[in-house]
Amino acid sequence: MSRLHVFDMDGTLLRGTTASLQIARRLDCLPALLRLEAAFTSGAVDTRAFAAEICRLWQGLTPRVVRDVFAEAPWIDGLPEVLDDIRGRGERSVVVTMSPDFFADGLRDLGVDEVVASRFPPPPFRTAPDPAGILSPLDKVRAVDRIRTAAALDRDACVAYGDSGSDIPLFRTLRHTVAVNAVDDLRRLARFRYDGDDLRVAYRLARADMPLPMETKDHR
Repeated sequence: MSRLHVFDMDGTLLRGTTASLQIARRLDCLPALLRLEAAFTSGAVDTRAFAAEICRLWQGLTPRVVRDVFAEAPWIDGLPEVLDDIRGRGERSVVVTMSPDFFADGLRDLGVDEVVASRFPPPPFRTAPDPAGILSPLDKVRAVDRIRTAAALDRDACVAYGDSGSDIPLFRTLRHTVAVNAVDDLRRLARFRYDGDDLRVAYRLARADMPLPMETKDHR
């Protein structure tokens, strides 16, 4: 592996929404979820308390509902093509998200090589999630460092794509970054900025910033 591509999921690969919002809409508990997200944004609730509360809200969640919500979610255009190109070059893709693993793991079927997500009990929930398995923004940096170190890559061989404040620690760590439909704080940190509905455009920005001698015209 010569390069690692790190994608956020909510707001980046999922256009203008999150896994939690999509699930809450299906379960008809969107107002409660929005109140919870507001509390998280204000700092009144941390990621672990957030995870425990959504388990309580989502008592009607089943594996079939998860599959249906995933299939109907507004994924950004060009995602399968970008993942296929990454794999075709012998590079690796990883999604690192604080959202539940039972949702994010579906990205493996779309071609993502590795998914790092908050660990939840499988739905329908019988227990609350273990707080130790719930990710924080700093865990994004830790996950990337673990994966790249195992592959003997330095940080300059990694490129991150993200949209929100949870991506700030990673964008501060890596030199090659693309803000995708991002908030202002992340845009200011990013090497490149892309606003739109086609991941292929953001991906081309990253590739132009990280040329490798082995690349050929067929891949450009």
